[in-house]
Amino acid sequence: MNKNMLIIQNRLIEWYRKYGRDFPWRYTKDPYTIMIAEFMLHRTKAEQVVPVYSEFIKKYPDIYSLAKANPENIKKVTEHLGLHWRSEHFITAARYIVEELNGQFPDEFDELRKIPGVGEYIAGAILTVCFNKPAPVVDSNIARFINRFWKLGLKGEIRRKKQIVKIAEELFNTENPGKFLFAIVDFTSLICKPNNPDCFQCPLKNICKY
Repeated sequence: MNKNMLIIQNRLIEWYRKYGRDFPWRYTKDPYTIMIAEFMLHRTKAEQVVPVYSEFIKKYPDIYSLAKANPENIKKVTEHLGLHWRSEHFITAARYIVEELNGQFPDEFDELRKIPGVGEYIAGAILTVCFNKPAPVVDSNIARFINRFWKLGLKGEIRRKKQIVKIAEELFNTENPGKFLFAIVDFTSLICKPNNPDCFQCPLKNICKY
């Protein structure tokens, strides 16, 4: 690993210790609760998700209780978050895991991707947070940071581009990839924002090409 990568990892973790946000799903390594949190966080602000997530986990504490749930009840929860079109993911994912995987989450990327509703980002999040396995977890914010920091000059939908994924693989190759994920998620939300990034407060400002 090159020296720059190590500096980025260390500085972002250090920044996260001081300024990271506090969410209930960051206190668990249970793949079920991480999957639920990520389903809910899709295009929704984390602060809005907190009360809904907490109530949901109380009502459906594990994969088996969710697999037996009434789809209409799940729909009410997802509608509240403006995710009515994703309501089926909750039940179909739970039933797949119970029926096809004996209620156990796999710890391999390709197997996680077979779960209905689990895309590349959620599969990567489960691997890094729950199984402590490095995986390139890339959403639009993380892709924007990589594009800026390395001055790649990529345009449009960039999160699946080879250059981005290759750098993300190196970034997440760290001792605690789950904690690094939380750090970079907060950093790209609070500092390296889409508009008016707060470069003055950035812990990487002296090494960033942006």
